[in-house]
Amino acid sequence: MKKFFASRIVICGVLMGGLGICSSASAQFIGPVLEEETVVVEIDSVYYDPIEAVANQEVQLSPFEKGYIPVEDDEVIADRLSCLESEIELTFNSTIRGFIDYFTIRNREYTKLMLERRDVYFPIFEEALAKNNMPDEIKYLSIVESGLNPLARSRVGAVGLWQFMPYTGRTMSLKQDGFVDERCDPYKSTEAACQYLKTLYNMFGDWHLALASYNCGPGNVRRAIRRSGHKQTFWGIYPYLPRETRSYVPQLIAVVYAMNYAAEHNIFPDMDSMLVSIEHDTIMISDYQVNLKLLADHLGVEHEALKQLNPEVRHEIIPKHYKNYPLRVPMVASDSFRVNRLAILDSIARTPGNEVKVALVSHTSSGQDRVIHRVRRGDVLGKIANHYGVRVSDLRRWNNLRGNTIYVGQRLTIYQRSRGGSSVQLVSQPAQPKTTTDTNGRSVHLVQPGDSLWLISKQYKLSVEQLKKLNNLRSNSIKPGQKLIVS
Repeated sequence: MKKFFASRIVICGVLMGGLGICSSASAQFIGPVLEEETVVVEIDSVYYDPIEAVANQEVQLSPFEKGYIPVEDDEVIADRLSCLESEIELTFNSTIRGFIDYFTIRNREYTKLMLERRDVYFPIFEEALAKNNMPDEIKYLSIVESGLNPLARSRVGAVGLWQFMPYTGRTMSLKQDGFVDERCDPYKSTEAACQYLKTLYNMFGDWHLALASYNCGPGNVRRAIRRSGHKQTFWGIYPYLPRETRSYVPQLIAVVYAMNYAAEHNIFPDMDSMLVSIEHDTIMISDYQVNLKLLADHLGVEHEALKQLNPEVRHEIIPKHYKNYPLRVPMVASDSFRVNRLAILDSIARTPGNEVKVALVSHTSSGQDRVIHRVRRGDVLGKIANHYGVRVSDLRRWNNLRGNTIYVGQRLTIYQRSRGGSSVQLVSQPAQPKTTTDTNGRSVHLVQPGDSLWLISKQYKLSVEQLKKLNNLRSNSIKPGQKLIVS
């Protein structure tokens, strides 16, 4: 990345206020220039003037010193944006400048965090976008949506890197049940996002409008186009879009800028906090119930590594009834698993106290039945909600509706209190007590399958050496059923 920044400075000639060969027309403002107060309200409720804040510093720091916050002129920002190769138009105006200041001045820590996470997820996005012949800069959209967090969950139920609502996720063939939520799968959700965005682009023929409809739905974008007098650009329909969507495209452009010019704003990732991509292989699981914690112990890999590779697995359980489930494991352990596959799976299956059985119960995992209502002429949300005994706000949330508009023939998902049926619940077996007291009043830990000295030491806040000394152990080898003094 440092080489990338250096080469860009040479080409564009932009460094701390200077303009280079890209600046001939790039400083012009495009789109509506909003009043400063409007920009400030959209970003933060408290006004902050970054230029004045820097000017009032008692000591002017060197650009290379920690804590220095560069503040650039509009012409420099516009010039830098124009130097980026992009299929999506990187407009510059006062609204976008406000968000650029947010990511490079007021919330620099967020940009730093994104730099620390990008190496894991950007390669996945770049491969999928290239395969689908889509603009590479769409990879930055996940920063706006989820902060590159595959487990991100919004207050209205959108989940994953690309924040799919349940209905939209099912429409895009993303499996969702009590054990797996593929909206959290980085690979499958990214492919689904590509397909959905391509569909939206084919509707509008403009990436800004496609991105806006990804946020608020194509219906709201079409409505804004009609209200604007049939203008066909994002900035042309800007005043008629929902408030959140008016900020959506500007945030994306600001993120593209901040991620490409972080070094110029003295923002660098903490190398000790970098999220590292794990080289992995895929194994297929069938006819065995697999607990990820136990599998990690048997493979000799970090539990967190398996969780990072498989964020879509809920409760860390692959149930027995799943057929050929693709589970990602660190490459260093894949050969060992293939050689010892049956032994490992049999051992996990026989592990006492850690089984989670699948039970059939008379209601869904949320205690509700799923009903599909087809909208008929004369239906409104209030009438439908009353008929099923639910709230209008729930109807909107379940169906990703931004307003009250519905149309004849539309299918609405509704969840009611259960009247029957069956679904999957997790029922844990009582675990065998691990800690007892001996005749001398000392606490004793009963070693369980999958235990190690390191795990036990962490559980009882001891060091491994202390644990070995208490039990006169000469090596790290222990076996199930063995009793270890822990205090």
